[in-house]
Amino acid sequence: MTLRLLKSFALSVDHKRVPISSSAQRLVAFLALQNMPRSRTYVAGTLWPDVTASRANANLRSSLWRATRTGHQVIDASAQELAICKHITVDIHAAATRAHRLLDMSHPCDDILTTQMREDLSADLLPEWSENEWVLVEQEQYHELRLYALEAMTERLTAAGRHGEAVAAGLAAVRAEPLRESAHRVLMNAHLAAGNRGAALRQYEQCRRVLLDELGLEPSSTLRNLVPPGGGTPEPPARRIVSRPASDAPAQDTDTSAPAGTVPA
Repeated sequence: MTLRLLKSFALSVDHKRVPISSSAQRLVAFLALQNMPRSRTYVAGTLWPDVTASRANANLRSSLWRATRTGHQVIDASAQELAICKHITVDIHAAATRAHRLLDMSHPCDDILTTQMREDLSADLLPEWSENEWVLVEQEQYHELRLYALEAMTERLTAAGRHGEAVAAGLAAVRAEPLRESAHRVLMNAHLAAGNRGAALRQYEQCRRVLLDELGLEPSSTLRNLVPPGGGTPEPPARRIVSRPASDAPAQDTDTSAPAGTVPA
């Protein structure tokens, strides 16, 4: 049995989707992300924080009953604790494990420099569930992890001379976070390694525009230093303010040739 939480929720057995109610989906997803047994009180209070404890416990019992109606054992339930069944493979756990491998630059990981890995890192966790506070925390954590992993993947592919795949991974990182300079940097490096200076320059200009439009900032010196010679927009000079001494101020323009008591024309 597999549980997909990247892109959207899907519970499957032998590649066939298992129908499951929305309340049971929420319970199953929560337990899968916890990846450890949790007390019933904790689960009920987290999933239904805005109702009384008795109402939250009633909602939990209802969701548990709905989960059993799938016809498959999905949740291990005891009198005190709940946990996702161990025989269920959860996609985000596998993706997170591989992401951490990519970040460990002291070990090779050519076996996961694949299109499937890039696709996994291009997907966010349950993007349509953002109304739940507990989901927001998990979403942000995985989002940051996948960004760093995509950048590491781009660097590994660039070093291996797999420039096309490196550019694809770098583009995925930029799409995920257009304001992230480090994503633009690894993508520019991939273009330069492939000998595509024009593409690197265009990427720099794209980064510069989005930073100026959204944040009013210029790219950092680290990014500017990657711009090919003769290309790019130079850093605007700092504005100089010069104060003039009072003695240097120009004299008031008067016409002394006019007779006394008259107003110069």
